[in-house]
Amino acid sequence: MKTAVIYWSGTGNTEAMAKAAAEGANAELFAVSEFGGNVADYDAFAFGCPAMGAEVLEEEEFEPFFTDIEGSLSGKKVLLFGSYGWGDGEWMRNWYDRAKAAGAELIGDEGFIVNDAPSDDDLAKLKALAAELA
Repeated sequence: MKTAVIYWSGTGNTEAMAKAAAEGANAELFAVSEFGGNVADYDAFAFGCPAMGAEVLEEEEFEPFFTDIEGSLSGKKVLLFGSYGWGDGEWMRNWYDRAKAAGAELIGDEGFIVNDAPSDDDLAKLKALAAELA
């Protein structure tokens, strides 16, 4: 099974989470700006993006990328993760609903989120969850 972890990170919190997810899923790791592959070539994905602004996905790179590929997620295993510094996780619930509506087979109940920097325990939990992609 071919798996990719694709993320955007502004402070390094989501990048740390992406590295844990890639290790857990034995996946290729890409910053969203570096991914030049074809979604059809992968069986599973972990997508990482922190909450931005009024609890939305990062709008310059990640949101356009995800909008472009979400129609190609039907039948693929998908794990969503990210960090936030305010709010209650609304951005993740909205993102989860979008991926579910696109037909993705989602891992986890509502995505995996942490407030601010992930702890070692958070990273271990994400790594274990990402193993379900394999």
